[in-house]
Amino acid sequence: MTNRIFLSALCAACVGLAGAARAQQHDPATPAAVAAKVALRGEANGIAVREMRLVRKNDILSVQADLSSSVRSDRTLFYRFKWLDNVGNQVGDGESWKQLTVLGLGQQTIKSVAPTGAAVDLRLEMNVEPR
Repeated sequence: MTNRIFLSALCAACVGLAGAARAQQHDPATPAAVAAKVALRGEANGIAVREMRLVRKNDILSVQADLSSSVRSDRTLFYRFKWLDNVGNQVGDGESWKQLTVLGLGQQTIKSVAPTGAAVDLRLEMNVEPR
């Protein structure tokens, strides 16, 4: 009887892990180097981050990310940038979530600037919803 309970718990854990792995499924059009900087909350729903450019000016990091839609219907995108220091800790209080409509088969560029010169890396957190 205990083996059955153990197997049930193990199966439940595997299903949970599979769900977590599925939540990070990036659009195939997102390059691997860019996908490493994107944290998806749910499915990509046809939105790909095609390119991400980081520039340091006057000791402050700034980013521009190009998004594109591979589907005909509009998508609502919620996003924020999380700025990180040289050991991976968050710098600053964090940005609030921003909302953006990405038109079907359209392209959009989003931008942000680090709050301090201590930022050396970033993560783009995104949640994409069909309209």
